[in-house]
Amino acid sequence: MYLKNLSLLNYKNISEGNFEFDSKINCFVGKNGIGKTNVLDAIYHLSYGKSYFNPLAIQNIKHGEDFFVIDGTFEKNDRSEQIVCSLKKGQKKVLKRNGKAYDKFSEHIGFIPLVIISPSDNDLIMEGSETRRKFIDSVISQLDPTYLQELISYQKVIAQRNALLKYFALNHTFDKETLGIYNEQLTALGHSVFEKRKKFLADFIPIFNAHHHAITSSAENISLVYQSQLHEQTLDKLLEENLQRDRVLQYTSVGIHKDDLSFEIDEHPIKKFGSQGQQKSFLIALKLAQFDFMKKQSGVLPILLFDDIFDKLDETRVSKIVQMVNDKVFGQIFISDTHPERTEEIVKSTHQSYRIFTL
Repeated sequence: MYLKNLSLLNYKNISEGNFEFDSKINCFVGKNGIGKTNVLDAIYHLSYGKSYFNPLAIQNIKHGEDFFVIDGTFEKNDRSEQIVCSLKKGQKKVLKRNGKAYDKFSEHIGFIPLVIISPSDNDLIMEGSETRRKFIDSVISQLDPTYLQELISYQKVIAQRNALLKYFALNHTFDKETLGIYNEQLTALGHSVFEKRKKFLADFIPIFNAHHHAITSSAENISLVYQSQLHEQTLDKLLEENLQRDRVLQYTSVGIHKDDLSFEIDEHPIKKFGSQGQQKSFLIALKLAQFDFMKKQSGVLPILLFDDIFDKLDETRVSKIVQMVNDKVFGQIFISDTHPERTEEIVKSTHQSYRIFTL
């Protein structure tokens, strides 16, 4: 699978752009702030139906304009697939495949498998648990549409239960029977999500460990640890035991929406105890493991986006990643970089076909 061409209209700082891509390596070079990352984000947008860098859709419209359009043609399983994402101010975003609009964006997730490696991935280490849950959920959702629907349903029930708890507090009342209905729904959905997360991580962690070792060639004691209240107790019992607490707080304090993925080095948080180099290696291994996992599960080579990655890595790490290109581990790759000469030297060494776009 690969992206054949891309057209942009009023997307972020790009008034208009048209690109014809190579099926292997494509590089965007130019000064900072010129729009290299925005082109990569537009490609991401066609896969996930949203921006990787700015989730507020309206802020992706170019200043002074009323709409944006992203139009891409992919080659998948010997078929041409046109994906168009557009947004007009005051209206809902529209996502179309071959001219037909999706009723739900979730129906599109997984159709264009894609992995992005970016400096902003550092948020996975530095930010709170929600960022890491989203990482787990995005990988599983690309491969399991049922999981995504269960997750959406769970979040809706949580919102309803929280609204009921607030109602109880405001009106000095309590209805255990109605609350029990929400508890039953949460238990069924939460258990299913928990089991799928647990299975995913059991399969994913060995792949991550292998990539980390390949990148660093070291014996660093690193680990991913899945933290969930459901390891110790079923969700129905947790909800029952924390009922009084939830009534005081007026929200649901237990469940799979509190899960986390702990990033550790020598059994300590890498956020506090890892050097910048160790953190970078950890994150790249994490994303390459995502790529590998999606490839094995789907049987399709995902598109890989490298945003400004060569500025963040030393020559040893770059050479290891380039070797993976030579070994045909990857399919189509998009790279953004500020140094045209360096970029061309790197891609030439892969002995693959490539195109360089100067912005």
